[in-house]
This record gives sequence, structure tokens and C-alpha cells, in this order.
Amino acid sequence: MKKVLAFIDVVDGQPGEIGYELLDFARQAAPEAELVAVGAGPQAALEGLAGADRALWTVADGYRPDLVGEVLTAAIVAEQPDLVLVGSTAVGMDAGTYAAAKSGYASIAYVRSLEPLDGSLAAQSVILGGKMVARVAVPDRTVLQVLAGAGSAERGRVPGRPAQVGTLAEPAAKASFEGFGRPEAQDVDITRHDVLVSVGRGIGDASNIELAEELAEALGGVVSSSRPVVDAGWLPKARQVGKSGNKVKPKVYLALGISGAPEHLEGMRDAACIIAVNTDPAAPIFEVAHYGVVDDVLDFIPALTESLRVRQG
Repeated sequence: MKKVLAFIDVVDGQPGEIGYELLDFARQAAPEAELVAVGAGPQAALEGLAGADRALWTVADGYRPDLVGEVLTAAIVAEQPDLVLVGSTAVGMDAGTYAAAKSGYASIAYVRSLEPLDGSLAAQSVILGGKMVARVAVPDRTVLQVLAGAGSAERGRVPGRPAQVGTLAEPAAKASFEGFGRPEAQDVDITRHDVLVSVGRGIGDASNIELAEELAEALGGVVSSSRPVVDAGWLPKARQVGKSGNKVKPKVYLALGISGAPEHLEGMRDAACIIAVNTDPAAPIFEVAHYGVVDDVLDFIPALTESLRVRQG
């Protein structure tokens, strides 16, 4: 493989974390290939992209789907890369799907990893809401829509700009940018924490959330949850882990009373260490856990919290 393009999401003037993850993902998958970052946004958004060998950039204000699609298409036509990486985000899917169709490239969605296959590559694609993982041969000239967490944003974010920056002309506007709106402030950003104490229906009721909060404090983490806990109104939506919530990749994920529905597993299976506690020894959560405890969480949580407090003096 000689050349890889990585499309950089730019939202409100700043690259999204997924862009840095793609740069790392590309380096891991094709370390010998030339890596070209592609994007549209202010010049300042090029900062941190020195992990790429080159950049092709369109200076633009605001997000337009026609803009990102045309910019990525122009980059593909000019560079003829072997592989194109976009994030599996609203922006990435806008750009990647459009550019693949316009340039005649194949497209594979929901990719979480790449692996060698007979001198080429195969992609693991998460399908049916996480119920299955398909192993797909990657043909030459393919756009991959890569899931968050597949690469490391920390490794991909390199201070400075790429050594060479080329310019792509801004295409004629078919849509206009009216403004950028942010959702209401979240009480906690669970994607930024190294330790998550995550609770499911096994926590019993809202009054027991306090037990999880005490354990999280003792561990230096925060509380997150599965969807049923949010649906019940016990925790805000910002705390939800899963396909319809947040995708997280902490160092430690403590799953308490969570059975392990595919939608939830999709959001946390890449945690460095998963510890599951459930009364059901056949719960699906144990299939992805590194450590498992068959116990009632209402007995387990206070015991672990007390043990931690004793150790901490």
C-alpha cells in the first residue's frame, strides 16, 4: 500500500478527536504508506496534524455537506490513494459516502480494525447493531468508515502542522452555513475519564446510585450507565454508554449489574480493562470482560468501597 488519505472532521473550527484517531489508525495499518490528511476549515485546524506526511486543505468557515463531499472527492481524484479513512460520524459519513460514489471507490462502514489477509487487508465491520462482526476483504481503492476508538487520539495528535500543505479550491456553494449550535452543557463528559463505574438494571432503583457514586469516588472515576438506567430517569443522557449513547475507552470499566446487550457492548468493548459483576453467570457481559464476578452488586459495591477506603487509610 503506497498512499492513505485520512479525512479530518472539523467542527466549530477545531478537528474532532476522530481525526487524530484516524491518523494513528492509518499508521498502525499501513506504516510504510504516505499519509495525507484532508479537510476543510480554518488554517488553525491544521495544528496537531503533523502526524501526517502531507495535508490537502480547503480554507472554509462553517460546515456544509456539499463542501466536505466535494473536497474529499477532489483529493481522491488528485491523489488516487489505495485507501481512504473517514470517521463513522455525521461529518465523516457525509463526506465518505458522497466521495466514494463520485470517485468509484468501494465503501465499508462501521470498521473497528484492520488485519493482514493474503498480502492485503481485511476489515472487521460491526453490523446489526453490534450483534455480529463481519470480516471483509478490503479491495484496492476503498473508503473505510472507521468507528471511534479504533485508533488512539493521543498517539495521532502530533504538535505542529504537516511538512507540506497543499490547497484545494473551495467548490461552488450548494448550501449555506447558518450557524453552529451546541447541546446543553453536560454535567460530566464520561469519554474523558480513565475509570468508569457503570451501572445497569441490577442496581435496583435510583436510591442505589449513591452507592455507585461512592465507589467511583474511591476509585477516582465517575459513574456511567447502560440505557435502561437513563430511560428510567435515574441518570442523565450524558452518562449513557452504548450505540445510542457514548462510545468510551477508559483504562478501567467496571460494569455493575449490566447484562451486556449488543448495543451497550458496542460502546465499551475497547476499554483496556473490563470488570463485570452480575448475578447471572451466563450474562453476555462476561464474554467481553477481562475479569468477572458472579455476585449481587448491592453486596459487592459496599464491600469494595469499604476495602478501598481501608487501603487508602
